[in-house]
Amino acid sequence: MIDSTERLILHLEKCKPQDSAPVCAIDTEADSLHRYRESLCLIQFAIHGESVLIDPLAIDDLKPLAAYLSEATVWMHGADYDMTMFKREFGHLPAVVYDTQIGARLLGARRFGLGDLVQQYFGVELSKSSQKADWGKRPLSPKMIEYALNDVDYLLEMGERIVAGLKEKERYEWFEESCHAARRKVLERDDSREENWRIQGSGKLEPWGLACLRAIWQWRDAEAAAWDRPSFMVAPNRQILEWSIDLASGKPVALPHHFRPDRVKRFRNAISKLEAMPQTTWPEREKIKRRKRDKDFEKRVDELIKSRDQAAAKLDIEGSLIAPRAALEAIAADESQAPALLLGWQLGCLGMKG
Repeated sequence: MIDSTERLILHLEKCKPQDSAPVCAIDTEADSLHRYRESLCLIQFAIHGESVLIDPLAIDDLKPLAAYLSEATVWMHGADYDMTMFKREFGHLPAVVYDTQIGARLLGARRFGLGDLVQQYFGVELSKSSQKADWGKRPLSPKMIEYALNDVDYLLEMGERIVAGLKEKERYEWFEESCHAARRKVLERDDSREENWRIQGSGKLEPWGLACLRAIWQWRDAEAAAWDRPSFMVAPNRQILEWSIDLASGKPVALPHHFRPDRVKRFRNAISKLEAMPQTTWPEREKIKRRKRDKDFEKRVDELIKSRDQAAAKLDIEGSLIAPRAALEAIAADESQAPALLLGWQLGCLGMKG
């Protein structure tokens, strides 16, 4: 475990090649299942021949790692989450991020979890015992350490095998384009939390129902923050949506019996303030452009899907890799041009021009 800035600097200096850019494997662990504000709790870091754990909770300054990665090619698995954590922590991403999950899918894998691929390439079954562990606690147990290191121990060699397979099938350029696009997507994504009270299912609510939902969501968020626990531990989204529907229709809300009296009191106070809220402050429903679904549209979608599935069958990959249905529907409806939605290799598979 690397637990100081000094040790981190020494290790990175040892890992840095003299005449080429660094290549490493990285994974991260956070405490989103156990804390209100998700924190980066552990970084697994591997070069060929050695894997270590880096402790962000103990290290005062992670800038040396950020500088190292700014020049590095980094292998990850299912990289979107880890890239999001790095973007939040450092404000930028490694120079190049290659994702073994993307590579495996381009080779035709239908089971592409890390455990599935380690079993496929190395015949090793990884333990899942620490998937939901509290990574913010110290010291880490031996089982947690083993689990964490397993996440990077195999990535570099697996990446080499995947690259060899991709080059053999002449799909390596597809892999590079897909990985660069995934990295760019994370960099461009707006991670602000404005209006995140608009949870799944809220689109069916009228303005008064949306006002109820917003008030309950804000109450839940304050409770979770004071308790330092994820908001779903106070009440899951499904529950607060049901409460909002009941309130909007004039029904009383039946809170769980295990709620403490002070929590119930704060809920009632939030609802009483809601009732005094002027109608002009109620949230508006989000405007959703309804797509005209006529026979011509359905025919164009069916033709695109048929073309995609034929190409996918020849390549022995999943059709959604070439083009998700949502993209094909947008193209069929003339809402977007194909080059704006698909990568170059995807357009080529569909016989479309870039």
